[in-house]
Amino acid sequence: MKVGFIGLGIMGRPMCKNLLKAGYEVTAFDPFAKAALDDVVSCGAVRGESNADVASKSDVVITMVPNSPHVREAIFGANGVAEGAKPGLDIIDMSSIAPLQSKDIAEKCAEKGINMMDAPVSGGEPKAIDGTLSIMCGGPKAMFDKYCELLNVMGASVVHCGDVNGAGNTTKLANQVIVAVNIAACAEAYELAIMAGVDPEKVFAAIRGGLAGSTVMDAKVPMMLDGNFKPGFRIDLHIKDLNNALDTGHGVGTPMILTSAVQEMLQWLHNNGCGSDDHSAILKYYEKITGVEMRKLDK
Repeated sequence: MKVGFIGLGIMGRPMCKNLLKAGYEVTAFDPFAKAALDDVVSCGAVRGESNADVASKSDVVITMVPNSPHVREAIFGANGVAEGAKPGLDIIDMSSIAPLQSKDIAEKCAEKGINMMDAPVSGGEPKAIDGTLSIMCGGPKAMFDKYCELLNVMGASVVHCGDVNGAGNTTKLANQVIVAVNIAACAEAYELAIMAGVDPEKVFAAIRGGLAGSTVMDAKVPMMLDGNFKPGFRIDLHIKDLNNALDTGHGVGTPMILTSAVQEMLQWLHNNGCGSDDHSAILKYYEKITGVEMRKLDK
């Protein structure tokens, strides 16, 4: 199976490298990430010259780009995937985009004889590196079955969420709402602890194994305690996802009260120069309000 990979950012680069490690023949391209492209080529990928070139050399093309306009450009733009596609080409869009956009793009692909499945991921850079992402797929079950083994190279959990294109992205939006609200709750709770004179590291040790414990807490609270906001998942990208969640929620008529509150925190952080920080930097919002840093007491 010949695989094309378009988009070599924080997530795409290690995902592509995991496919290479598993023995897949990969042609890669990213016009905005020359160093990352050089890196995957050094690991065995074929250097693509354009998105169309990648498509012409592939049985299936994976796109991993920031948002729906970038997916549209990669597929339908000048020198896009559609220009180089052979009849029956499959596209797995692993970007996180609005579900209705995903459905529309899939319909336009079908008009050109191209099959598409949406398969957004969760887990951030660490899980992209070690190949343990959660992958949420929407589209025909037959296409999911065809590529399940391929996706399992990049993920520890690969789930078919529905036969309709966009089902994967709807699931991803639900994931992003829960992650954002969870991080905000952690920031609020641990800021409470330190302002009440209790060591937040001991609070973390005491409650992480109970009902309040979560994968989010285990991943993000140690970063908060260390003051380490190196991005595994940037605030600006989470703003994008929550905008999509709010738009979708408003469209279907569900209240998005907690999502709206956290989005305001993220937007404030973006406006104050923190957009490229990890989303664990929601803590900075609370620290700005209180004037008190939450850190390990020995720091």
